Amino acid sequence: MTSGLCNVCLRNSLPFVDPEHPYSLEELKVVSEDSIEVDDKLSHVRVVFTPTVEHCSMATIIGLCIRVKLMRSLPSRFKVDILVAPGTHETEASINKQLNDKERVAAALENPNLLEIVEECLSPSFQTWT
Repeated sequence: MTSGLCNVCLRNSLPFVDPEHPYSLEELKVVSEDSIEVDDKLSHVRVVFTPTVEHCSMATIIGLCIRVKLMRSLPSRFKVDILVAPGTHETEASINKQLNDKERVAAALENPNLLEIVEECLSPSFQTWT
């Protein structure tokens, strides 16, 4: 089940760029509208993303950015699951565990270096590193 209001919110929440490329996640097909499920009745959102390559070193950062953007955009009643698409990353299980563990996410966001990267990715004026 999908809520039109939540889909609009999600489409407007995820247009940030990949940390390594000057393109949006949607342009790189890392995330698409089809990979977002919203159940308004159950207050649940699930986003499945596909890293650009199987060994993408930024996959956890991309997932963390998605989580933070949704935490800031959606009402707090929503439970959010962020998952790497099955078979698309060599450490998929580990990344999924990290991205969906509240304590690990909180610890990551307490790290000033990681938080700076997340903020840069989510910034409207984000530029890729060179």
